Amino acid sequence: MRPILQRTKVKPTMKNLLLATAAVLALGACGQTETTGTQTETSTPAAATPTTEQVAAETARLNAWFDEKYEEELMLSPMTLTTLGRKERYDEIDDVSSEAQLEQLEWRRATTAEMQENFDYDLLDAEAKMSWDLYEFILAQAEENWQWRHHGYIFTQSGWQTYPAQFMINFHGVSTEEDMLAYISRLDGFATMVNSLVSQAEEAAQMGIRPPAFAYRAAAEQSQNIVTGAPFTEGDDSAIFADAKGKIAALVEAGTITEERGEELVADVEAALIGSFLSAYNNMINWLETDVANTEEAFGVSELPDGEAYYQQRLGYYTTTDMTADEIHELGLEEVARLRGEMVSVMRDFGFEGTLQEFFVFLRENKDDERLYFPNTDEGRQGYIDAATYYVENIESQLPEYFGLLPQAELEVRRVEAFRERDGAAQHYYPSTPDGSRPGVYYAHLSDMTAMPKRELEVIAYHEALPGHHMQIAIAQELTGIPQFRTQQFYGAYVEGWALYTEHFAQEIPGTYQDPLSQFGRLGSEIWRAIRLVVDTGLHVKGWTREEAVAYFQENSAITDAQALSEVERYIADPGQATGYKIGMIFIQDLRANAEEVLGDDFDIRGFHDAVLGGGGLPLNLLEQRVDNWIASVQAS
Repeated sequence: MRPILQRTKVKPTMKNLLLATAAVLALGACGQTETTGTQTETSTPAAATPTTEQVAAETARLNAWFDEKYEEELMLSPMTLTTLGRKERYDEIDDVSSEAQLEQLEWRRATTAEMQENFDYDLLDAEAKMSWDLYEFILAQAEENWQWRHHGYIFTQSGWQTYPAQFMINFHGVSTEEDMLAYISRLDGFATMVNSLVSQAEEAAQMGIRPPAFAYRAAAEQSQNIVTGAPFTEGDDSAIFADAKGKIAALVEAGTITEERGEELVADVEAALIGSFLSAYNNMINWLETDVANTEEAFGVSELPDGEAYYQQRLGYYTTTDMTADEIHELGLEEVARLRGEMVSVMRDFGFEGTLQEFFVFLRENKDDERLYFPNTDEGRQGYIDAATYYVENIESQLPEYFGLLPQAELEVRRVEAFRERDGAAQHYYPSTPDGSRPGVYYAHLSDMTAMPKRELEVIAYHEALPGHHMQIAIAQELTGIPQFRTQQFYGAYVEGWALYTEHFAQEIPGTYQDPLSQFGRLGSEIWRAIRLVVDTGLHVKGWTREEAVAYFQENSAITDAQALSEVERYIADPGQATGYKIGMIFIQDLRANAEEVLGDDFDIRGFHDAVLGGGGLPLNLLEQRVDNWIASVQAS
């Protein structure tokens, strides 16, 4: 009934592992007490069914404990507090040292043990049992991540080096003088963070673990961009200095501080930037440019020490399943073949009479065809933003027909900041705050409009904005009926699987995909994710070269040269991440198909979507449980 579920060997939760261990121990105990002669059968009285009052009381007690522990965990991360719109520890940044990472793992071990000791799983309602299982799952993943902590690449083309500027510009709001003093303090804190990360990269390199040279080269270039411009060099203000000056000017304009005090604060920002902040960035750039053992060859992680085992761990982390690399590779090949057939049909609707491969070339090479691309000008870039906004607003106006739960936070479509913009890089989403004080943002890389074909504009808007990432993440953060820790869970197969599911689902909403090109863009986006299953596993376990991966991309999609290279290098730098999309999409589609079959005329699309979105981010096995619980509730009613 659900082909992907039959192939997806879902990881057991720690609860199941503990129960299995207890069963083995119980059998062992029976063997130790067995005596010769006639056995005497004994029976254990069945436990009394808990009352509704007992279940409600234990559930409420556990949920209150979850919220208490969530607050404890938040206080360990000043930066998470800020991204959530809170101002505790506003002048600090996170401690990313290995010692701090271990302390946080030990905190999670201790709290999980506390939960297991002080609460009765059998007295909980279904949603609370799911919270318990999820809490244990989080610890299990944390244990695995700690085991493989040296294998994750720190500095890549999408690594840590841009985050200080991104964080200060996008997340650190300033409404008082104290907020600005916290801003300045954080500049010194980021210097400490960068130096700590360089030390960890050096330690990993000594173990033979480092990314290919292209990743370091891109990281060095982005790092240099951040410390180029005033006050670091001559020229216009750097992005971070301009941001600080703008926030200080707003304080002066509002009358919060005097003009003289504003000038003093600007001088303090300048001193912080050209002091420890610049020193740390120069140290990082020097490391990225002089790690002499780095290689120009683009390789998968199987070339690293214990690389194949690490890759399997990454697949489990991103898909929340036990699918093997070979199973994922084969699934990708099957999906690519299926989608190519659908693309041929849409190509004929467009009126192209050649082969699919010839159509790919036609779409790639006709950069001046206004049907296919916006002009590579500022007007073209604004045209892209305007069109994306139009499609998002069309979806937004019709959401109540398909969803009971709706996001309250606002959404904006923006161009990526210049210091981190890259030709052909993937669009992405930054979440809103739970209280809605900061909108969700759909970011587009628009430096090269020839890498942004019009046919993909609509489908990407649905993926990144509505009803995709913004819909799911904003709703999760705004949920009130579940423990708070569940509102901040981000599992790749769930988050990306939902966004890819909505690309396909959007066809059911009036006013979408109105022409063959946009339909071809939708299929192109889906085959892109199917190709990822093939290419990611090909690179990391089957010995594919970067060039072979790029060629496979271009054989099976109309992706541009810049996009293909950017995508393949992204998979090399973040092994396994690309596999969660298609696996999660198929899983959610199969959950829906099963619900439709079981419920028949009682199936309600709003109810299904609310079941998927109403529990926060979940690993796929727990998502299945939640949807099955919803089906049972519909049947019971």
